[in-house]
Amino acid sequence: MITSVLVANRGEIACRVFRTCAELGVRTVAVYSDADEDALHARVADAAVRLPGASPADTYLRGDLIVKAALAAGADAVHPGYGFLSENADFARAVADAGLTWIGPPPEAIEAMASKTRAKELMGIEPLKTGDITAADLPVLVKAAAGGGGRGMRVVRDLADLDEQLTAAGAEALSAFGDGEVFVEPYIEGGRHVEVQVMADAHGTVWALGTRDCSLQRRHQKVIEEAPAPGLTPELETSLREMSVRAARAIDYRGAGTVEFLVVGGTAHFLEMNTRLQVEHPVTEAVFGVDLVAWQLRVAEGEPLDEEPPTARGHAVEARLYAEDPAAGWAPQTGTLHRLSVPEAVRLDTGFSDGDPIGVHYDAMLAKVVAHAPTRAEALRKLAGALERAVVHGPVTNRELLVRSLRHDEFIAGGADTGFYDRHLAALTAPSPDPYAPLAAALADAHGRSRFGGWRNVASQPQVKHYRTEPDGAEHEVRYRHTRDGLAADGVRVVRATPKLVVLEVDGVVRKFDVAVHGDRVYVNGAALTALPRLPEPVARQEPGSLLAPMPGTVVRLAEGLAEGVTVAAGQPLIWLEAMKMEHRVTAPASGTLTALHAAPGRQVEVGALLAVVQEDQS
Repeated sequence: MITSVLVANRGEIACRVFRTCAELGVRTVAVYSDADEDALHARVADAAVRLPGASPADTYLRGDLIVKAALAAGADAVHPGYGFLSENADFARAVADAGLTWIGPPPEAIEAMASKTRAKELMGIEPLKTGDITAADLPVLVKAAAGGGGRGMRVVRDLADLDEQLTAAGAEALSAFGDGEVFVEPYIEGGRHVEVQVMADAHGTVWALGTRDCSLQRRHQKVIEEAPAPGLTPELETSLREMSVRAARAIDYRGAGTVEFLVVGGTAHFLEMNTRLQVEHPVTEAVFGVDLVAWQLRVAEGEPLDEEPPTARGHAVEARLYAEDPAAGWAPQTGTLHRLSVPEAVRLDTGFSDGDPIGVHYDAMLAKVVAHAPTRAEALRKLAGALERAVVHGPVTNRELLVRSLRHDEFIAGGADTGFYDRHLAALTAPSPDPYAPLAAALADAHGRSRFGGWRNVASQPQVKHYRTEPDGAEHEVRYRHTRDGLAADGVRVVRATPKLVVLEVDGVVRKFDVAVHGDRVYVNGAALTALPRLPEPVARQEPGSLLAPMPGTVVRLAEGLAEGVTVAAGQPLIWLEAMKMEHRVTAPASGTLTALHAAPGRQVEVGALLAVVQEDQS
């Protein structure tokens, strides 16, 4: 029987596994990189072991060090989580060879399915050969052979871009999974991403725990997932379950896994089988009333599954809360997460606690928020309301996008496809600031000031403050007055004003505004504002054609032959940054000559750092 589990992972999934282990009375061991020394997963485990590494991104890919850590800490089992080495057969063998229990499928099953190319061959599907691809084959999708989560994935619509995208996808896959192999397959547009959760034991029983729909994606990474997938015919749903069970039996699978399909009309196209727990597993847990992590441990101990799976009840929806700005090309954000809380009616899975830093080395996901209800409509409403009332104080997030997505007519109708955000992103990210939020921020700040210092006897000279709403950058001027009766402002009645709560009566309606301040950032009912100084500081003038880092990260490579004096074309990719395990291109703003180059591979840069300068061709 397992008594102590080391989780070969970090963040949210490590904390998730630790929670189940604690409920089962199993000791827990964390591993951490130098960047994660004070991370939540390292703090909540019963024991933690530092993993030395060349860089924080590489640390969790060192299987040899993880096995040593497990033995040193007295663990008798290893859970891989997802990502990193979770689908690495050599790591699974190393764990078993060390006398430890591997909480996952046999290495042979991982080899059969974890490599997407081998999985397709097993299912009778031939990947495209890169050297044979012609314009007639476009669009195509470049994918990482090992791992998933949208990393190492690129859509190619122009044959001239193929080599560049193969290189970019391979580099991203190598960084994320330690394996740079990629392959190419036809890209089917207008499809839905539907998957089946399987759980198999060592005694021949395979459960197909319903379907999930994960079609709302950005950069091929899931954003909102739900179970069961809406709008499938009974025949198609039965076919998906049967195909998934056959795939698991064909490789003598054991443990939790997911078989993924692209559904177009009434036809399902096999995508891949993920031989691990998925990020979105909580929606299946909610619908079937099971703890999949607990069953992973039981199966690893040799316990048999019941002959039939549990009965599904209701509907569940999960939203991934990311530190990113959807309106700015999904740019990842860094900083301090001052506060994160959600209503008790929903489930919160996170690897952060209040005050934790959000760095550049790992995925931008802050948390998963999950709602379960008797019907789909109720689950969507419940999750949207919970996210709207959630307290998220820190960098810019996709919270507003999630709320609007859950309330969008197309998504509510069911059957939205993977092009949802391509069609609707502009509307979903259009700024809609509360016009009274800046006033509430100013009144909260003004509370408690000396009556004699703040009150003015001249009514025509109100107090003036300026705020900038985030992330749209709009500036707002606020005017209010100190009077003998308290604070006042035109157009509203100030019912109450304290540093944390402002109550205004607007057109006969009393509205409450919760206010929190962290440095110069003010949060009013969740909306972020920046308090601007009375006299703006001078801004450093940038030379025309300056290329600035759009986010903090690491320069991973430069365009071939890039050097000062070379000629570049408008839109040409020049510099690649890696931030939060994703690559981001910096392109030439115009055709001209590169007159300065400050970027170099391996260099760490902050947002706004000068990378290069392109002098525009005036001819």
